[in-house]
Amino acid sequence: MTLQDQIQQLAKDARDASRIMAQVPTTVKNHLLRQMADALVASGAALIEENARDLAAGREKGLSEAMIDRLRLDEGRIRGMADGLREVAELPDPVGEVTGMWRRPNGIQVGRMRIPLGVIGIIYESRPNVTADAAGLCLKSGNAVVLRGGSEAIHSNRAIAAILKKELAAMGLPAGALQLVSTTDRAAVTELLKQEQFIDLIIPRGGEGLIRFVSENSRIPVIKHYKGVCHTFVDADADLDMAEKICINAKVQRPGVCNAMETLLIHRDCAEVFVPRIARVLGALGVELRGCAETCRLAPAATPAQEEDWGAEYLDLILAVRVVDSLDAAISHIQEYSSLHTEVIVTRDYPNSQRFLREINSSVVMINASSRFSDGNQFGLGAEIGISTTKLHSFGPMGLEDLTTRKFIVFGDGQVRE
Repeated sequence: MTLQDQIQQLAKDARDASRIMAQVPTTVKNHLLRQMADALVASGAALIEENARDLAAGREKGLSEAMIDRLRLDEGRIRGMADGLREVAELPDPVGEVTGMWRRPNGIQVGRMRIPLGVIGIIYESRPNVTADAAGLCLKSGNAVVLRGGSEAIHSNRAIAAILKKELAAMGLPAGALQLVSTTDRAAVTELLKQEQFIDLIIPRGGEGLIRFVSENSRIPVIKHYKGVCHTFVDADADLDMAEKICINAKVQRPGVCNAMETLLIHRDCAEVFVPRIARVLGALGVELRGCAETCRLAPAATPAQEEDWGAEYLDLILAVRVVDSLDAAISHIQEYSSLHTEVIVTRDYPNSQRFLREINSSVVMINASSRFSDGNQFGLGAEIGISTTKLHSFGPMGLEDLTTRKFIVFGDGQVRE
């Protein structure tokens, strides 16, 4: 069987399985997810062993430390995968929810009901936890899922998928509901993107290059975000102790993720105090600053920023810093350079905070909190399927409801149209 035939059969099996999964009761889906969670924890040692093979291969290939961090599994991250599945099991099932009913003058009642999308294709790089997170969300929302992870995580992904599929089989549910494209042949991605007859939505997760390739080659609708250029604006009257804590967390905790801060904007009225302070603290933590002329004056160790720094997603301990004259200037900068991911204002000025909320149209806007909270799990969505910076049909971190659509339902009493 050719690769083309294999991928087409896999997609067809997923379509057939999706029709069954759409009818599975909530109690059964929840039990399945809890069993999957227990199985992952019980298999922790084996998963870490398989992951070690991927880590070793990644280092040989010269993967960056950010990529190695995304790839790594340990006991904590395995527990995190399991906890994510358990949290999804506790969430309300959106399938079958009637979101509104209204009566027309002729007496018919019209409403809308949530239904699964059908088959979801997930194309992702590095993070093996996506295998479990995506499977849990897709299955709970009544969909089938086709997973295609990167070659750098192949051993980890195969091991996780095998554990999950074993629990699926144990409950008598169709094997096609959860499938992993196990080949590392890149042509498999191209073939997967042609299966518009069987796959309803593609969600790519990874670097900008992967996402652009998927968007440009897919015949299937794509939910995407290209990169996370997240801004933090420290307003004139900000609590500087709070601002320092937020900036450290947003930049340093995990610099290689898409919700890490990449640009810091500082109001001129507090710059004389805050720029030297934050430069000293971040410098001690290994952060390289690339600043505007005023930043470089106040923090001489900073490197002069170039135009490309303002739109850069570094995914590293590098931060662009600009001193701005006003809230208007901060908003203007964000509107020009934002990737529509996450923007933060640190302020004690309530009107300014509300202007920031109204005028910044990124998918997540925060007041006095770290951008690292921009995450479906942190927002209470359970494990996150991805983040969308496109406004159709979902915007921001995506959870269960984002894997459903709504159909119209009509109740009549014999009415016919005149």
